Amino acid sequence: MKSREVTIVNKMGIHARPASVFVRTAMKYPCEIYIEKNGRKFSSKSMMKVLSAGVKYGESIRIITDGQGEDEALEALASAVESGLGDL
Repeated sequence: MKSREVTIVNKMGIHARPASVFVRTAMKYPCEIYIEKNGRKFSSKSMMKVLSAGVKYGESIRIITDGQGEDEALEALASAVESGLGDL
């Protein structure tokens, strides 16, 4: 299991467009992937779960990966978040 904390740089937080980028990226990997916010875990392979996390600009989330390809998945998702998920 691997994890990394990242800060949301999108001015509008994670709304539908950046959430879809996040979920599409997560779906490329066979491992389990979650985001954790305020002690609650949300599946990163579900658009509704990612949106229900209610992640806002400037907040930190922890990306958690577990299983085959966890290192690559963690790096790809952390990079995507740090670059704004295509919504800067």
